[in-house]
Amino acid sequence: MALTREDALAALGRVADRDLSADVVSLGMVAGVEADGGAVRVALAVPGGRAPDGLAADVEAALTAAGAAAVEVTFVPSPTFPSQEPLPGVRSVVAVGSGKGGVGKSTVAANLAAALARDGLSVGLLDADIYGPSQGKMFGVEGRRLMADEQKNIVPLKNHGVKVISIANLVEEGQALTWRGPILHGTLTQLLKQTVWGDLDVLLVDLPPGTGDVQLSLAQLVTLTGMVLVTTPQEVALADVKRAYTMARKTHVPLLGIVENMSYYPLPDGGRDYLFGEGGADRWGAEVGLDVLAHVPIAKPLRESGDAGAPLVVSDPSDPAAVELRRAARKLLRRVSEESLTSLPMA
Repeated sequence: MALTREDALAALGRVADRDLSADVVSLGMVAGVEADGGAVRVALAVPGGRAPDGLAADVEAALTAAGAAAVEVTFVPSPTFPSQEPLPGVRSVVAVGSGKGGVGKSTVAANLAAALARDGLSVGLLDADIYGPSQGKMFGVEGRRLMADEQKNIVPLKNHGVKVISIANLVEEGQALTWRGPILHGTLTQLLKQTVWGDLDVLLVDLPPGTGDVQLSLAQLVTLTGMVLVTTPQEVALADVKRAYTMARKTHVPLLGIVENMSYYPLPDGGRDYLFGEGGADRWGAEVGLDVLAHVPIAKPLRESGDAGAPLVVSDPSDPAAVELRRAARKLLRRVSEESLTSLPMA
């Protein structure tokens, strides 16, 4: 039986990544499919090009069951990075933003960073939420002071495989910051460009809520690979995240997708209680052409892990909320690759 490319993709849609319980098509892992008569060749994009246990056999079994006479499976590294580094040694810079506070933006940023590191990528996290820094606590480095090397460059802290820089590690605990535009710009410049990041695949930047000085400065200081927007389903949160979306468009920052946090509360009987409304991010994403990378449930362990200094994807990677955030990280890699392929190199 001769399979078409569409037949092969349909069969791949039934192949799950065993670790993430999602099919390889929806995770964006299919880098290429060729169908030539009875022979099918498949390229799967995985972090570092390392094949997950059993995945090649699962792909071969699914395509053989669909009628393929011969199957060839190859694995290619993911993601493809921009041809020009945004910062020396840093292959991509991804901002995580929201329109308002309280939607779990920092929790999402922390877990995305830790999930990418868990997948074998070199990851940094810059906590640019100047007035409400929380990444120091979420990564268990709260109270530790940032140090400088012999060239007076900042040496980031590291935990859970992620290099972390937070303003909280530069000032006294509980100190209120009353900085305005020029000081904010100078501080962000120093944190970005005078930090010994080393070789990074991804630098995530946890932005403050809103559309103010830090967002503008970041867009001026570095060519962002893109931005992830975090919201809850309710209309009030969506109204604010739309402003963040508009600002990104005006400053020519590519949008990589939406994470809907506090999407629902899982009930003991397996049902869901949509406390903040249902489908808000999906409807808006469809309007503006943005993928929803994850629907993260309201989960007590997600809050507890942040308070304990270990993102949930590290402390309990099999928790449903952690699995959803790990899927989001994989989908983010796909979007980074897509954006890299469509971006023109700077002259």
